[in-house]
Parts: sequence; C-alpha cells; structure tokens
Amino acid sequence: MRLLPRYVLIELLKVFAVTVTSLTTLMMLVGVAKEALDQGLGLIQVLQMLPYILPNALLFALPGSTLFAVSIVYGRMSSANEVVAIKSLGINPMSMLWPALILAFLLSLVCVWLNDVAVSWGFNNVQRVAIEALDDIAYGMLRTQKSFGTNRFTINVKKVDGRKLIKPVITFTASGNTPPYTITAQEGELRCDTTRNVLVIAFDEGLVQAAGHASYHFNHEEREIALQDASGKQETKHHPAHVALKDVPAEIKYQQNIIDETREDMAARAAYALAVGDFADLAKPFWEEERKNLEYLEQQLSRFYTEPPRRWANGFSCLFFVLIGAPMAIRLRNSDVFTSFFACFLPILVVYYPLLIWGVDQAKDGALPPYSVWLGNIILGLWGVWLMRRVVRF
Repeated sequence: MRLLPRYVLIELLKVFAVTVTSLTTLMMLVGVAKEALDQGLGLIQVLQMLPYILPNALLFALPGSTLFAVSIVYGRMSSANEVVAIKSLGINPMSMLWPALILAFLLSLVCVWLNDVAVSWGFNNVQRVAIEALDDIAYGMLRTQKSFGTNRFTINVKKVDGRKLIKPVITFTASGNTPPYTITAQEGELRCDTTRNVLVIAFDEGLVQAAGHASYHFNHEEREIALQDASGKQETKHHPAHVALKDVPAEIKYQQNIIDETREDMAARAAYALAVGDFADLAKPFWEEERKNLEYLEQQLSRFYTEPPRRWANGFSCLFFVLIGAPMAIRLRNSDVFTSFFACFLPILVVYYPLLIWGVDQAKDGALPPYSVWLGNIILGLWGVWLMRRVVRF
C-alpha cells in the first residue's frame, strides 16, 4: 500500500515533465514571435526577451500540463482495472488520488507566484527591452519601408546609409502648447540615451516649419523625446494588471487618495458656485468630464481590489483542474490519450472559463465583490468532490 502513492506520483511526474516542457517551449516561441512581429525586433532583442517571457509561458503551461498528466495516468490505471484491483484489496482509492492533489496544490502556489512575476517583472522588462531598442527598431523599418512612426512623430527618408538618415522628413505631433511641426533635413540620426531615458533625434542642414509660425533654417539641431513617449508604450507603474502583489495595498491607498481629492475639489467648486449664485458654472461640460473621470478612478480602484483574488484564483486552477480531471478519468476508464484529456477538459472549458471571465469583468466594474473571481473554482471544486465521492463509494 505504501508503494501505491509513490508509483502514482512517479507516473504523474513523468507525464507532467514531458508535457510542461513541450508546452512551455511552444508558448515561448509563440510569445517571442508575437513580440518580434508586433514591434519589429531583431535577434538580439528577441534573445534578451526570452527570460522575461518564460514566467508567462510557464503560467499557461502548468494548469494544462497538470490536467493532461492526471487524465492520462488515471485513465490508464482505470482502463487496466487497477482501480478495481485496489478496491478489491480493501485499499481506499483516495490513497492513489492524494499524490495528485498534493502535487496540484504545490503547483498552484507556484502558479500564483508566476502570475505575479509574469504580469509585473516579466511584462515590464519586455516593455523595457522594446523601448531601449527603439532606435534599432526604427532603423530596421526605415531600411525596409523608408518610414517609421509612433504617436509622437513620423519619419520618412530617401534612404539609410549606416546610421545616417538621408533627406529625412520628420513630423512631430502636437504636445501641450507646442503645435505640430515638420523638420526637413539633409541628414539625420537617431540614438537612444538609456542613462537619461530619452530618444535623441539629430538633424543637419534643415528647415523647421509649423502652421501659424515662421519657418527657420538651421545647421545642426537636436530633439529629445522621452523613450516612453517615443515608443508609444503605456505607463504601467500604476496599472492594476502590472503591479506586483506586494505593491497592491500601497496602490489602493494611492488611488483612494486621488478619488478623495477629486471629490473634495468637485465639492468645493460646486459649493463656491452655489455661494456666489453662479448657476451657469454648474451647467458647464466640466462637470460631465469630472464625473466620467471619477467613474474611471473608481473603476481603477475596483480593479486593484480584484487583482489579488484574481491572481490567486488563476494560480489555484491547477488544484481545481485535478479535482475534476482525476475522478472523471477514473470513471471514463479510457486509455486513449486524447479522448481522456478532452473529456476532462470539456467541463472546464464549458463551466470554468466562462464563469472566470464573467466574475473578473463584474468584479473589475465593481458590480460584484472581488472574491467573485473564485466562482468558477468553487463550482469545479464542488463538482470534483462529488465525483471523488462516487469513485470512493462505487
């Protein structure tokens, strides 16, 4: 009897190791290919991104690999009448199920950690590599397409000679009080200054033109744009989906302070308008904009409250997948690899994922409490416990 759990655990680990390695490799290749195509990255940047994509690849691979392992191992055992033999010897079937449950519990904790690492450390570093490689990305596109653009500027060139841009025409979009303007030059050059986090654009022998302003010639001129702005990447410092779990309480407090300040400012302005009898001020579009801004801030606060339970719920999908997969594979008694796996995966696909998506959306909007994201897990858990009772009793 003591050898049974060890035998089951070894078989599970064999299938799991092969599956998770294959899936992780596939997910990393897909992730790298997507980033390379979306952002025009070169080989060096792709290699730099690999460590940062690994947590996300593992996060996708672990739950599916766990389900695949239990469905295959227990399906084979059941089809070979090993479960019947165990029961005939008076051995409780739970003795062969608890190794999978313990393994799934430990993997769930790993998934919670990977989820946190992937959306904070991994995502932010992928963004950093892409931002720091902005000049290389721009040169690559200018050589092949003679054009490159972001939300801050657009460059068109006649040709590229090494690092020199021949006859560049660069149009800058409006920024603050600065109107849009165009620079036409004989030569130009791009370079990233990562120490100051700026993209430097240098021009030689050119002309600056802006609507409503006098144009002027220059011999040499440089423009600097923050790498974050030049790349078009969104700031993720205070984004709920990309904040580490340890920083969420501080971000909740920060967000709550902004909401309180916004409400106080609106209340003070409304009180002043009422005090002086300026009722026209209360009907200005300003109030509608402020109301929408306040709704956005409150939604961001709801998203911060939702993030911790969402990441824990996602991580513990490993455990709840096993609660469904193991007893269902035993009851199906099918040794075929794909039949057993897809039969176990079907209820997860039909029940778990729709409930998870619905719970997350409702919690982020503030319509339901944050812990509603666990609804899918709870349904799977109750179903799994019922199936296990059937396996043990019959």
